[in-house]
Amino acid sequence: MKKRGIVYILTSAFFFSLMALAVKSVPNLPLSEKVFFRNFVGLLAISVTMLRNKVPFVINAPKLMFLRAFFGLAGVGFYYSALSLLPLADAVILNKLSPIFVVVFALVFIKEPYLKGQVWIILLGLLGALLVIKPSFDFQIFPALIAVASAVCSGAAYTVIRRLTQYDKSTVIVFYFCLFSSIVLIPFMILEGFEIPSLTEGLSLLAIGAFALTAQLFMTNAYKYAPASELSIYNYIEIVFSLLWGLILWHETPDFVAFIGASLIIMAGYLNYKIQKIKSC
Repeated sequence: MKKRGIVYILTSAFFFSLMALAVKSVPNLPLSEKVFFRNFVGLLAISVTMLRNKVPFVINAPKLMFLRAFFGLAGVGFYYSALSLLPLADAVILNKLSPIFVVVFALVFIKEPYLKGQVWIILLGLLGALLVIKPSFDFQIFPALIAVASAVCSGAAYTVIRRLTQYDKSTVIVFYFCLFSSIVLIPFMILEGFEIPSLTEGLSLLAIGAFALTAQLFMTNAYKYAPASELSIYNYIEIVFSLLWGLILWHETPDFVAFIGASLIIMAGYLNYKIQKIKSC
């Protein structure tokens, strides 16, 4: 069962990297429009799937469902904003702080037992983030802080999913996340001014939605088969994919300090994974 969760989370990471690539390819479209299409395409697809399989649209844990949708939408909004402001790899690296925040939220809110060394793991991850950000304490730091905010919200969403899958099916969870996001984003699109996309931009928007839906389904299913803090280590493979996309398409190469920071973040995740392995033995 655990191996299935690992395969699902790796597949999810690959499709999330493709989603980030698609978002990066449409820099001129409003943020709300990109986030809307990400969720609206998913809403249409998941609705058809649920109707075909006769899955009831019933929510068994409404409060948890709202929290998952709220933190999920906030995380996506911050992340897409960071993708438009930062090099692809930097945005993904900082977003991958989310497993560190999963540990924090799992300890505080779902009362997972504290394991020796987790405080140092959290500090190691945050040190890595500082090296990637290289704070200068001026306006240039804000894009990086937006990426960190996306990690905080994503960590909260992943933690809620861990509890929510005990009550609701993954398809139901994804459906209501997409529905909530689509409805909330309509007034933001009106305020920003909706722009009719070109053919290429339209295809990119559809790709954002398709890749995001696929990644979301694999991720949500993954957390049914293993603890949130244990599976999160495998999300780091997205950094490798993003480095490749950024290098090939935009000739983006993180500097040496950023590589060290990314290594510390990955190391923190790996150490957390090892602690979980020892616990399960």
